[in-house]
Amino acid sequence: MQENIAPTKANLMTSQVALNFSKKGYELLDKKRNVLIREMMNFMDRAKGIQQKMQEIFKEAYEALIMANITIGINEVNEVAESIPQATEFTILTQSVMGVEIPQIKYEKRELEPYYSFYHTNTALDVALQKFHQVKYLLYELAEIEDSVYKLATEIKRTQKRTNALKNIQIPKYEALVKVISEMLEEKEREDFFRLKVLKKKKLR
Repeated sequence: MQENIAPTKANLMTSQVALNFSKKGYELLDKKRNVLIREMMNFMDRAKGIQQKMQEIFKEAYEALIMANITIGINEVNEVAESIPQATEFTILTQSVMGVEIPQIKYEKRELEPYYSFYHTNTALDVALQKFHQVKYLLYELAEIEDSVYKLATEIKRTQKRTNALKNIQIPKYEALVKVISEMLEEKEREDFFRLKVLKKKKLR
């Protein structure tokens, strides 16, 4: 007999409770996995749109930057680039999706402020800076999405392992255990019934 468990009614009840618990756990984990997959697919759809938009803006930005390098010189462009302060106008928060902490990057979109003298620049550089300014906010969104997708995918993989363990190991094990104990108890009841009949016949004689 599996795990040398005695065929008693108490062990049968314990095995049935464990089986029901395993089945309920599987159902909950399966629902969790489906919700996580749906959330991840939504993020991936968003990412596609943002990446496409970024490619278009990057193309325009680099074309303008090339023109600025040609017209005012690479050194002048580098000086302007170095004068632009580091981006700090964002805050990283988190929200829970089925127990998974995913990031939320909060920021306020602002108009591009001039960090340089207009005397040594031209329209091409202005366009390039404006385009890269737009890309910055798209990068915030993309970073949020990529980190979220990574965390969701990790949790989906973990949840999948647990559902597989329940479906392929735990549930079959307890189903077999319940079946074996039930059959042995039924056999014992038949034997007891037969012995009682024999005893009654002997008493009647």
